[in-house]
Amino acid sequence: MNSESDFIKTVFGLKLKQQRQKKNWSLQDLAVKTGLSKSYLNEIENGKKYPKHDKIIQLSEALSCTFDDLVSTKLDKSLAPFNEILQSDFFKDIPLDLFGINKNNLISIISDAPKKVTAFINALIEISQNYNLGKERFYFAVLRSFQELYDNYFPEIEEKAVLFARENQLEINKNIRTEALESILTERFGYVIRSEDFEKYGALDNLRSLFIPEKKLLLLNQKLEKDQKTFILAKEIGFNVLELKNRPNTYSWLDFGSFEEILNNFYASYFAGALLTSKEQIIEKASEFFLQHQWEPANFENLINSFTNSPETFYYRLTNVLSSELGIKDLFYLCLVKKKNTDKIQILKELHLNHQQAPHANATNEHYCRRWIAVKNLHLLKDNETLTDAQISHYKDQGISYLVISTSQKNPFSDGSNRSYCLGILLNSQTIKKINFIKSPSLKTINVGVTCESCSIADCEVRQAPPVRLEKEHFNLNMKNSIERIRKEIETGQ
Repeated sequence: MNSESDFIKTVFGLKLKQQRQKKNWSLQDLAVKTGLSKSYLNEIENGKKYPKHDKIIQLSEALSCTFDDLVSTKLDKSLAPFNEILQSDFFKDIPLDLFGINKNNLISIISDAPKKVTAFINALIEISQNYNLGKERFYFAVLRSFQELYDNYFPEIEEKAVLFARENQLEINKNIRTEALESILTERFGYVIRSEDFEKYGALDNLRSLFIPEKKLLLLNQKLEKDQKTFILAKEIGFNVLELKNRPNTYSWLDFGSFEEILNNFYASYFAGALLTSKEQIIEKASEFFLQHQWEPANFENLINSFTNSPETFYYRLTNVLSSELGIKDLFYLCLVKKKNTDKIQILKELHLNHQQAPHANATNEHYCRRWIAVKNLHLLKDNETLTDAQISHYKDQGISYLVISTSQKNPFSDGSNRSYCLGILLNSQTIKKINFIKSPSLKTINVGVTCESCSIADCEVRQAPPVRLEKEHFNLNMKNSIERIRKEIETGQ
C-alpha cells in the first residue's frame, strides 16, 4: 500500500463489507438502514474514504456490531490473509496502474474469496521458489510484460529525446560527440565526470559506471569503448530530462531497491536509444533492407554499422520501431550469452511482442536448441570476430516459422564471454509480403525446437539431452488412450 492511511481505509472497508455480507444485505439495504448514500458506502468499502466518528456509530448500530469491530485493524481469521497481501511488495512496489489495474477493484475481487485468492498467491510463491524465481527475476518479468503491452514503443520518450537534441544542437546519428554529452551533463546538470580504474578495486573490473548522487559524481570505467561510454552518458541525461529520481547507481545492474528503480532504468535507457539512433533513419534504412531480394550477411552488418558499433543497441532499437512503424507485429528479441570455458548457453535478455513467441528463457536448466542460429554462431565464433547470419527456423511441433537474424560477438567487457543478439519475425501472410529476401537461396530453413528436453526432432545431430519432457507427455497420452479403450470394452460388454 502507499501509506499507513491507505491500509487503515482498506481494512475498514473490508470489515464493513464483511459485516454487511453476514446479514445478506446489499449496499442499497445498508444505505436505507443508515441513511447514508449507496455511492458513499461503496467508496468506503473500496478503501477510498474513511467515515467520521458519528457515521461509524451509525454503521455499527445498523449492523449490530461494536464500534471496535469496525475500526480495529486487527483482522479475524477469515480476513487474516489480507494482512500479508495488503502490506506485501505486490502492492508496495508494482504500479498496477501501468497495466490498467485499479487497486480498489483488485481488492474487491480478493475480498470476495480471501482464502482462495491467498491459496492462489501462495501457489505462485511456491512455484517461484521451486524454479528459483527470485524477486529480481519476478520484477524483470513484470517489466517485460509492461514493454510488450505497449509494443516496446513509447512515443512520449521519443518526442522528448528529439526535443532535447534540437534544443542542444545535437544531430541524432552515429557520430554524436561524446564530448558534447559530457558538456551537457557537467554544465547543465552539474555533474562531475571522471575516468576510473575499477580493476584495482578487485571484483569491480566488470563495472561500467558508478554514480554517487550526493556528489553528482559519475565514475566511468577506463576500459569503456567509445560507444559504451556514449550510451552511459546519454542514459544519465535521460534520468535528468525525464526527472527520474529513484534509480540504480551502477551499470551494469548490481542491485535494486524497488520495481520503480527497474522501470526508471528502462525509461532512461529507452531515452538513450532514441537520442543515439534516429527513429526516422532506422525506419527508412530498415525498410530498404527488407526490400532486398537476396539475404547477404554483409548487408545487414553494414546496416548496423551505419547506426552504431554496438549490435546490441541496434537489435534492441529495431524492436522499438518494427511493430509501431513498419507493421511487423509478431517478433522476439533475445540476447544469449556463452561464458568462457563452458558450453552452457543462457538467455540474458528477452522480449516478445504481440504474444509469447516460440523461443523463450527457461528457468529449469534445460538445454536450448543448438539448431538456433544464435546458438550455432556462439559455438563458431572466434576471438575478436563478429559473425552475422540468418535462417528460417521452423518449429515443427507448433507448425510455425520465423525469420531469425543473429549477430554474435566476443563481449569485450566480460572476461571472454560471447554474446549473440537475435531478432525473430513470425512468418505469416503479412510479414512475407514485407520481406523480399524471404525466398533467397542463401536463406536455409531449419527444423528447430525450444529445448532438447521438449523437442521431437528425431536423430538430431546436436542434441544435448534426451526429450524427457516430451516422452512424459507421450507416456501420459498413451495411458489415457489405454484407459479409454478399457472403458469402451466394458461399456460394450466385450
